[in-house]
Amino acid sequence: MLNVRATLCHAGGALRTGYWQARGHRRSKVLASWLWRNTHYWHGEEGGHDLWGQGLAKGPDNKLREYWTGLFAHGFALCGTTHAQWVAEMEQLLGHCRGRSVGTSGHNSFEVFITGGEYGSGRWVLLDHDLSTVIFTPDGKRLMGLAEIVQNWRQLTDRKYKPERQRGWLPCGLYAGDASSFSRYAVAEYLSGYAGPPPMIRLRRGEILRRYFEPGLEDGKTFVFWGRNYNTTGIPGPERSRTWVNQPEKMYRSRTGTPHIDGQARYANAVYIYRPEFRGDYREAVVSEDDTQVTLEFTTPFVIAATPGNDKPWGIYDSGARNGLVIRGKPVGKVSVSVDHGRSWMTAIMTTDTLDLTDAVKGHRQYWLRLHRSARELIDSGIVITTVCQCNVAVLPRLKDGGTQVTYEAGRRAQVNAGPNLALTEAHLVAGKINSPTVTLKMTTPRGEPIRQVYAAAHIHSSAPPDPKVVYQIDFSHDDGRTWEPLVKDWRILCQGDEPPDFWSQSFCWGHTNLTGHLRSLQVRFRNSGGKIYLRPEMHLVYETPPPDPVRVTFAWSDDKGTHTHGYVVKGTKDTWTVPTSRNVRTHWVEFEPLR
Repeated sequence: MLNVRATLCHAGGALRTGYWQARGHRRSKVLASWLWRNTHYWHGEEGGHDLWGQGLAKGPDNKLREYWTGLFAHGFALCGTTHAQWVAEMEQLLGHCRGRSVGTSGHNSFEVFITGGEYGSGRWVLLDHDLSTVIFTPDGKRLMGLAEIVQNWRQLTDRKYKPERQRGWLPCGLYAGDASSFSRYAVAEYLSGYAGPPPMIRLRRGEILRRYFEPGLEDGKTFVFWGRNYNTTGIPGPERSRTWVNQPEKMYRSRTGTPHIDGQARYANAVYIYRPEFRGDYREAVVSEDDTQVTLEFTTPFVIAATPGNDKPWGIYDSGARNGLVIRGKPVGKVSVSVDHGRSWMTAIMTTDTLDLTDAVKGHRQYWLRLHRSARELIDSGIVITTVCQCNVAVLPRLKDGGTQVTYEAGRRAQVNAGPNLALTEAHLVAGKINSPTVTLKMTTPRGEPIRQVYAAAHIHSSAPPDPKVVYQIDFSHDDGRTWEPLVKDWRILCQGDEPPDFWSQSFCWGHTNLTGHLRSLQVRFRNSGGKIYLRPEMHLVYETPPPDPVRVTFAWSDDKGTHTHGYVVKGTKDTWTVPTSRNVRTHWVEFEPLR
């Protein structure tokens, strides 16, 4: 078994300049976050999720507003989605209700609330990563907010107007024509996004994960993605021509912005190949079995992708998709798959050595797979389960020139999720109801593992403008509701500083807590003092797993000396080694393989 928890490392570059030496200053903190977001997340049309049980990209609100999934499974989105996700990061960096999405002219921008120094008791300031824009006052002493900018937006966004005041950050750094977006200050969206559990990768014995840094997979011709198909330069899938992604060193002190380069940013892939050993090790993945069936679980921090059956811009939603989930081996007859923890099933018959179930799982991040045979009958089946996901290439560590030191760290954590999809939530509903002021969910770990953390979040109809007097609570119980403890206590929607004329009528409440002991089951209850309706609650358990097996980590790359692979076996939970790279390094893939 292999468990890997992802950690993020901020890019360097401009952080080494004198302006950034004031560590701990809130302005420096938010600008560092803004720089990182600019260089790791690009503007594009991501594939939708079935959040509401009405089909992919359907329902009352289609934005994927969860921070970690947006960053790791996609790495691109339209302005309203990415800025909603970013709220969660600012909540962590600055405190409660210090970041907000803001509706402008044909755009959804972002502001943060900064206090101290030039900002006095507090000011909202523009921090728009989607258009790569911050605006300083004419004297260069502080950042400005939209309420000020709209009054003189033409001059303030002019790249030639007192360029020194911008301290090296070009206004409208992607495209000068974006300036008109800041001509209007219309809507505030408080707590418009949230954060669930951070990414965790759990590999079972017999399972390999290979992450490709460019589209095409092993043969260079198999394109599996989850977003709009631009088919730019003949490569299917999402891409972006103007972005700082893959060229972060060019952002600081740029005078002209990003040029148009087809395919400057594209998607990456994560391929899981699982060969369950039905004599014993397969039980690491089992959620249910008897003499008639074996049901295996799969969970990923990425998103299950698809090769669409046509060339339409949104062909991923049409039936006939391939390569997202493929079962190979001897024909085993009836096979079923569920994306709502067994509440409903899609069944197919495996009559040849290949069965493609992509249409049943695409756009999701988990599934249960049921083989309608006993484990004894499956011993010689040769079953191989391949799941191909889309992920964000910008957050994958890559090799560098002149030798690369690699540090590997494995944890003993995995997660099981009741959400964000409403169908998953409803499978764990034990009290109250959706679209009511009180909801209670209950979850257990897949095989009785001890719970180490619980995360909870809720999409709420909080009204416009939000009422700061309404108090939101999230509680948890380990004794089936006899006693309760606070997970989120006295959460309010705080409005401060200047306000636009309109507000978003919804918001999110979220939080988590650490747990000890031997808890295997937990309830989470959502409630509030104002009768506000819970539209889509969710909960997630992080549980402890056994010590990890040794793992072979293999990199493939090319450089000025040719094409290479290099493998290293890690024993234990942490190790460091060097990959012998030369110059002009281009990373192709990295593979993780637990060893029995």
